[in-house]
Amino acid sequence: MHDVHQQDLALRRQRARRTALWVGAVAILVYVGFILSGVLGR
Repeated sequence: MHDVHQQDLALRRQRARRTALWVGAVAILVYVGFILSGVLGR
């Protein structure tokens, strides 16, 4: 029972890490997009 709990916790951590990486990547793309639109918009 304890082993199942540890596996569930590890899986949740892996999913949370993956989600955080995707959110971070999207945020960086939006940030770079704003910078490029400001530079290219002049």
